[in-house]
Amino acid sequence: MSPLAARIHAALPQTQCARCGYPDCAAYASAIADEGAAINRCPPGGTEGVERLAGLVGQPPLPLDPACGAEAPRTLAVIDEAWCIGCTLCLDACPTDAIVGSNKFMHTVIEPYCTGCELCIPVCPVDCISLQNASGERTGWAAWSAADADQARERYALRTARRLRADDENRARLEAKARAHLADLPAHTHGATGAEAQRKRDVIEAALARARARRTPPTP
Repeated sequence: MSPLAARIHAALPQTQCARCGYPDCAAYASAIADEGAAINRCPPGGTEGVERLAGLVGQPPLPLDPACGAEAPRTLAVIDEAWCIGCTLCLDACPTDAIVGSNKFMHTVIEPYCTGCELCIPVCPVDCISLQNASGERTGWAAWSAADADQARERYALRTARRLRADDENRARLEAKARAHLADLPAHTHGATGAEAQRKRDVIEAALARARARRTPPTP
């Protein structure tokens, strides 16, 4: 992330709601700094948020882009526990791990960690999640604080790191199984010719190479 992108990132509310059209606040900050993306695409930051970004990039403030949503009070996700089926889809969707529960067991929201991102709403198959006004008439940064943003940014970073570790561990397990299969291949070809056995080896080696490529970040 460039220095300007880092300053922009620090000025965003960190709700990680993706209403801006980017996957997270960091991606939006980089798009503004490096690609000239519009500074008026963050409804949670509201008018004050646009003004903060305008000051950082040296542009005049713009009205919020209505395509991204409107400035509104902060919301809190609430799960109707009587209808929750424990599918865990909302756990996967929550960017700050603000929902706890396990498969086939009731889920609940940890209120201080919920950013009101709304990402849990569309994934719930039984529509048991609703949004409640958590800030009264206060909107934008008046309904949010620097401490809230810092907490959300930290929790999102921890969640992202955990998921990356889990992905790496899963790929490593699959790679180990593929290597074990590759080592045992001659004993299981059941009369296959040397050329056929080599073809199978080549297929597995190619799959391993693709897995290693996915695990290696691209060079800047």
